Amino acid sequence: MFINLNQNKNLKLFKIISEVAARNNQSVYIVGGYVRDLLMKRKASTDIDFVTEQSGIELARNVALEIDPELKVSVFKTYGTAMVRYKDLELEFVGARKESYNENSRKPDVEGGTLEDDQKRRDFTINAMAISLNKDNFGELIDPFNGVEDLENKILRTPLEPAQTYSDDPLRMMRAIRFASTLQFTIEDNSLAAIKQEAERIKIVSMERVMVEFNKIMLSGKPSTGLKLMEETGLMKLIIPELIELKGVEEVEGQTHKDNFYHTLEVVDNISGNTDDLWLRWSALLHDIGKAPTKKFVEGTGWTFHGHEFLGSKMVKSLFQRLKLPLGNDMKYVQKMVKLSSRPIALITDDASDSALRRLLFDAGENLEDLFTLCKADITTKNARKQEKFIRNFEYVAVKIKEVEEKDQVRNFQPPISGEEIMVMFDLKPGREIGILKEKVKEAILEGEILNDHEEAKKFVIVEAEKLGLKI
Repeated sequence: MFINLNQNKNLKLFKIISEVAARNNQSVYIVGGYVRDLLMKRKASTDIDFVTEQSGIELARNVALEIDPELKVSVFKTYGTAMVRYKDLELEFVGARKESYNENSRKPDVEGGTLEDDQKRRDFTINAMAISLNKDNFGELIDPFNGVEDLENKILRTPLEPAQTYSDDPLRMMRAIRFASTLQFTIEDNSLAAIKQEAERIKIVSMERVMVEFNKIMLSGKPSTGLKLMEETGLMKLIIPELIELKGVEEVEGQTHKDNFYHTLEVVDNISGNTDDLWLRWSALLHDIGKAPTKKFVEGTGWTFHGHEFLGSKMVKSLFQRLKLPLGNDMKYVQKMVKLSSRPIALITDDASDSALRRLLFDAGENLEDLFTLCKADITTKNARKQEKFIRNFEYVAVKIKEVEEKDQVRNFQPPISGEEIMVMFDLKPGREIGILKEKVKEAILEGEILNDHEEAKKFVIVEAEKLGLKI
């Protein structure tokens, strides 16, 4: 089978690489994801991998010289690879190799090999196809493991025995689930069984690498596909056990609660239809994380999860630390979303006070729209009438908040009177009184006692300062 590369936008580049390889008596093939995506007619990747049965480093240097003598070649001698950045492309050249692994590391011992050896070491049949750039068979597809058939059937299968494949490099288990989620493919039965069998091996992989794959699952069109597979294979219990704690339904005195794990997956899918923001999707994933430790059955009331949002927001930090996720603004954003996740629901009444609306505006600030996106995603009822009512109520609250915002201007609140002005007014040095007075101004504005206005705030400060024994 031959692939027609004549219409490929990189044809000129491929011809140059073919010529350079021929001049230096080297073989050369395109391999991996670029071939897969080409056959699937997906958007062309900007990463292209090339294999030669001779020196990948030498080929990279010769190709770079041919294209532009100024091009930099990044060399990784340990693995016999080299990378060239050209226009918007990353071209990686590698010498075909065999790999062998020891039990405690996913870093292989490498030795030179043939194209076939190189294809055998690939993770899945759909990534083990190669296109020849050699002059005698330019464009020929070399597919020893029937990757084309697996592409057509949407199957993920390993070229070699799956348990060995996953044991050798356990990150491939996460990659299998990631491809299942991003491509909506099915993991072949033997392969799925092998992931369950080898799940514990994920512990030898750095958490940073695991999270790269996990975040790709989170950014897929339907993340629940991957998240369910992680639960089914036992990987979720090893990586984010806090989510597994949400599983199951208990019954006391005939009263049950929903399965918060599967509810969470629905919320993640719902929000993924409305945002590509990774950390807003993470907020959906963790919004109920505090429910397992706060679950309680109260006589006469039923199941309660009192304070789960507050506890959940505190759990976010330790979870992010363990998962080696960013601990700066991204983490703080997720904490904030989790903490506020139930607040708008309490305002879905006709008598919600302006004070309550102002406080939500103040606490959510620039993230208010994201919070409403999360709250709408949290509506997982299958009753169409109930769902419509909930959404209508949220829209009603959004209108009320907009009215309050226009009137009181408390989003991204800045005090109408500064600490420096208070110090000048009362001839004070920095101290606790300044903080007390600023807090009183904020509370008075949020409660609607004074307008968010400099003159009103100034008069209010004078009155409150007297109570503290301060005089102008």
